[in-house]
Parts: sequence; structure tokens; C-alpha cells
Amino acid sequence: METIMAYVVGALFAAAIYMMLRRSIVKLVIGLIMLTNAANLLFFVVSGMTRGAPPLIPEGALAPDGPVADPLPQALILTAIVIAFGVLAFAVVLIHRAYEVVGTDDLDQMKDTDT
Repeated sequence: METIMAYVVGALFAAAIYMMLRRSIVKLVIGLIMLTNAANLLFFVVSGMTRGAPPLIPEGALAPDGPVADPLPQALILTAIVIAFGVLAFAVVLIHRAYEVVGTDDLDQMKDTDT
């Protein structure tokens, strides 16, 4: 399963880089979304994908019984998702304003408005 997920992460990173290299600023944001999702999935794969029970220790025991899920990667990914959503919202508002001012979403034509 981890091998398949490694290929999925690689494909997501490749697609994200491809989208970010396009001339349209909307495709750049789509690539940014894909890049954050690929990074989150990479973190899950690297931390080990094992199915387990919640990390609860029974009363009177010193260690949990049986395999447990690691809560740290889940907490870090949840934080990363919230931050990525904030960055996405800011980027969408910025792109909308740039489109109103310039009238196009082509990055090369936006460069021509500098003079």
C-alpha cells in the first residue's frame, strides 16, 4: 500500500509543478492546492500508514494494549490543512483583484502592465 501511495504522491507533485508552470494564474493556484495536498499525503506516508486503535492507555496500565495510531502526524496535517485554506483564500482574493485591474489572467500580459 505504501508503494502505491508513494506513486500517488509523486504524481501529485508532478502535476502540481506542471500546473504551476502554466501561464494562467488560475492554473497556478490549482497547482498550489495540489502541491499542499501532495505534501500532506507525503507526510502521512512517511509517518507510517498503519491501522490501529486510538492512542488511549487503559486505567492502571503503563502502555497501550496492541497497535495504536500515532496522533502527531494527524494533528500536524490538520494544522497544515487550515493554513493551506487560509493561503488559498488569500490567493483567490488577490487573483480576483488582479484580474479586475489588468483584465486578464495571463501572467505574461500582467508583466506588460509594469511600465
